[in-house]
Amino acid sequence: MLYHLLYPLHTEYSVLYVFRYITFRTIYATITALLISFILGPWLIATLQKMQIGQSIRKVGPESHFVKEGTPTMGGALILLAIIMPTLLWADLSNLYIWITLLVAAGYGAIGFIDDYLKVVRKNSDGISARQKLLGQIFFATVAALMLYFSGTFDTTLSLPFLKNVRPVLGLFYIPFAVLVMVGSSNAVNLTDGLDGLAIGPMIIAAATFLLLAYLAGNAKLAEYLQINGISGAGELAILCGAMVGAGLGFLWFNTYPAQVFMGDVGSLSLGGALGAVAVITKNELVLVIVGGIFVIEALSVIVQVISFRYWGRRVFRMAPIHHHFELKGWPEPKIIVRFWIISIILALVALSTLKLR
Repeated sequence: MLYHLLYPLHTEYSVLYVFRYITFRTIYATITALLISFILGPWLIATLQKMQIGQSIRKVGPESHFVKEGTPTMGGALILLAIIMPTLLWADLSNLYIWITLLVAAGYGAIGFIDDYLKVVRKNSDGISARQKLLGQIFFATVAALMLYFSGTFDTTLSLPFLKNVRPVLGLFYIPFAVLVMVGSSNAVNLTDGLDGLAIGPMIIAAATFLLLAYLAGNAKLAEYLQINGISGAGELAILCGAMVGAGLGFLWFNTYPAQVFMGDVGSLSLGGALGAVAVITKNELVLVIVGGIFVIEALSVIVQVISFRYWGRRVFRMAPIHHHFELKGWPEPKIIVRFWIISIILALVALSTLKLR
């Protein structure tokens, strides 16, 4: 919005020429998201407490979690607001990729909001059924994938990390593949959201990594130099990723141990979906597996646990997702959180190394 209002005036006021630069707008989108979080965060927490919208703790979980009963949840609405508003303010709104990513984020956020509302406000412990939630996720991901496929400019090749000359063309099969990436990313982040700051920390790191990847993919010269897929217009996603970083940092201020608020499904589903959409658009679907390695590990731990118990009657982990396994082994919650953050940083560096190791 600001880009469209102010940049056209640069011929009269040369200082406004700065709005042309994605880097400038990314920085201020990040700052705007951070300010929105800091300003609205205390009000939201107080409102949630007044409305008695508190987290219910599963009785089968670690005993240390029982003290968290009643902590305000659905704080992910603040994250979503702090992503959407700065993006609309600072991004080029004629860019299709911005709208596709916002569609996925808002759509998944709506699914999460309904699920949280039914569980916390309506006291329906089941919320939305797993089938309904999955169908909703598939619907929004499919709409996004179809918009990309029929945009007329999108490339359906699949980039493989570390392999420069291997780029299979998926054609029509790219649609279900893109849906899988977005749905899988969303649910993986959702499974990780079990400790104070555990999910938002790696999400900030992943968003910062994709901020750089989006900027590089959108810059023709840099993309050619690095021998990566150049995606015209993808650079604008750096602004949205910057907003994700700012919103994440702002939320972490209140979500850090001991948490004053939880994000709920409205936050975890929308964040994971948006990250998956950015990965698809920038042709970094498989790099997402590296960057979001913590999310992948958490999801795989649940899959392994379910399969092992169903077919062999044995548990591989004391409890899944895997962060609960370490809790039951006696690790303090802050130690688990910080160590998972450290691993996320290492994985992000490995992912960025793929830019040169081709």
